[in-house]
Amino acid sequence: MTRGFTRRAVGLRSHVCNAMLPTAMSFDYDVVIIGGAFSGAATALMIKRQQPTARVLIIEKAAEFDRKVGESTTEVSSCYMTRILGLTNYLGHHQLAKQGLRLWFSNRPDQPFDDCVEIGAHYQTRLPTFQVDRSKLDQHMLENACDAGCELLRPAKVMKFELNGSNGQSVMVQTEGGERTISSRWIIDASGRASLLARKLGHFRQNTEHPINAVWARFTGVKDWDSYEWRQRFPEYANSCRTSRSWATNHLMGDGWWCWIIPLRGGDVSAGLVYDSRIFKLPEGTNLSERLQSHLLNNAVGREIFENARIMEGDVHAFSALPYSVDKVCYDGWALVGDAAGFIDPLYSPGLDFCSYTSYNAADIVARSIAGEEVSERLRYYRDQYPVMYRYWFETLYKDKYHYMGDAELMSAALLLDVGTYFIGLVIPIYKNPEREFFNLPFEGTPGRVFGEMMKFYNRRLVALARRRKATGYFGSRNAGWREMYDGFVPDARVRKLIQKGLFRWWKAELTNVWLMFSRASHAPAPAAAPAAAEKCRT
Repeated sequence: MTRGFTRRAVGLRSHVCNAMLPTAMSFDYDVVIIGGAFSGAATALMIKRQQPTARVLIIEKAAEFDRKVGESTTEVSSCYMTRILGLTNYLGHHQLAKQGLRLWFSNRPDQPFDDCVEIGAHYQTRLPTFQVDRSKLDQHMLENACDAGCELLRPAKVMKFELNGSNGQSVMVQTEGGERTISSRWIIDASGRASLLARKLGHFRQNTEHPINAVWARFTGVKDWDSYEWRQRFPEYANSCRTSRSWATNHLMGDGWWCWIIPLRGGDVSAGLVYDSRIFKLPEGTNLSERLQSHLLNNAVGREIFENARIMEGDVHAFSALPYSVDKVCYDGWALVGDAAGFIDPLYSPGLDFCSYTSYNAADIVARSIAGEEVSERLRYYRDQYPVMYRYWFETLYKDKYHYMGDAELMSAALLLDVGTYFIGLVIPIYKNPEREFFNLPFEGTPGRVFGEMMKFYNRRLVALARRRKATGYFGSRNAGWREMYDGFVPDARVRKLIQKGLFRWWKAELTNVWLMFSRASHAPAPAAAPAAAEKCRT
C-alpha cells in the first residue's frame, strides 16, 4: 500500500440499515466524503486545516485512479492549487509547466502547414499554470489528505445513503470485508459525473441546450512543435514564437468542433475531439480509435502533428451529452463539490476552476459547522449563487459558440474578449487575496450580472455574424495566410490592451457583416480582399 493508505477505519461500528441514527455526539464521523480524487481530497484537506480535530472519512471506489480528462489548469485553479493547497513544489517537480493556449485554423485538408492561421502568445506565461496527469495529481492529493489525519476506505462502493439534516446522515458501504453503515453529521459528494446525491435526490439535469460529445485518447510519437526539423522546414513559423509551443494547450478549430492537444510528463500526449452534434458528425470507422485518428489526419495541422503518432492501446474514451447541471448543490447536512455539482465544456479548461470554488466553499461550511458555528447563511449563499454562476458561465462563454469556432476572425475576437474578461473579473482579484476571493462565486451581485450580460451580448453577436457568414459563403474564408502573436495575458491593467484588440476585431467583423448584407446578392464566396476584412496580421 502507498504511504498513508492503510485502512484506518477498522474501528467502524456496523449498523443495520434501518437502525435509528445516533445522536450528534455519537456520529461515527463529522463528515464523510464520497470520492477521493482532486475535489474530494482537497475538500477533506481544507476541512482538516480549519478543524484539525474533525473526524473525516473519505470513501473511494477505485483501487487506483485512472488518467481522466481535465489535464490542463487555468490561472484560477492554479492559484487554488499553489496559494491555497500549497502544491507549488509538487507541481513544479512532477507535472509540466503550461505555456498558455494556442488556436489553429485551416480551410482545407491539403492546406500547407505554414499557411494555416495561428493565434497565441509570443512569450511564456506570467502566472503558473500546468499540464497535469490527473491520476498522479489525484493520488498525491489523497495522500496529503490522509497524512493530515483523514481516514480512507478504498476500494469501497457506496450502496445507499439516508439524509436526515441536523439529525445526521448515514451511508451504507460495500468493502472487501462486507457491508457496513456509517453515520456522520455531513456528507460531501465528490463522485464526479456519477453525482450520486444529485441523481438520487432528483436535482440532476442534462444541459440539452449544449449538445456536445467528446472522444479522446493518449498518443505516443506525436511530433514536437518545437523540433529542429520544423525549424528547418518553417523558419518563419519557428522564429515568430519565443516560448514553447509544445507545452501549450494547442487547439485545432473547425466548424462545430475543436480538438485539444495536451503534453503530459513522460512524453505522452492527450488529444481529444469535442463537437456539437447539431453541426458536426464524427467520421465513420470501425472503432473510436480509427474515427478519432481519421479526423485528426484530415486536418491540415493535425496531419503534420499526428502523421506518425500511435494511440495507446486501451486508452480511448468517449462521452456523449457532456454538459449537465444540478438544481441544488447543498442543504443541511450535505453538499456537492467538483464535477458532482455540474460540468459545461472543456474549452478553456474550466473544470478545475469549478472544483476550486466548490471545494473551498463546501469545506468552509463544514468546518464552521463542526466548530459549532451557525452556517445557514453560508449554505444559503452557496445553494443560491452556484446555479447563477453555472448559468452565466455557460451563456457567456459556451452557448452556441460552436457555430463560430471554425472562423479564425470571429474566434480570435472571442478568445481575446473571453480570456481578457476572465483576467479582469476573476484572476486579478484572486491573486490579490485568494482566501477572500474564493468565497465569492463568480457573477455574484449586480456588478457580476451586469458583467455577465455584456459578455452574453458579444457572444450572441458573434453567433449571429457566423450565421451570416455561412449564409453568404464567407465563413472561414480568412483561415489562411496570417499569424497573430500577442504579448500574453497578465494580471494587471495591461490586459485591457488585449480586450481592446478583441473589441476592435469584433467591430471589424460587424462592418464585414454590413458589407455582406448589402453587397452579397448571391451565395458565392466573397473576394479575398473584401472591405474591412483584408487585415493581414503577421508578426
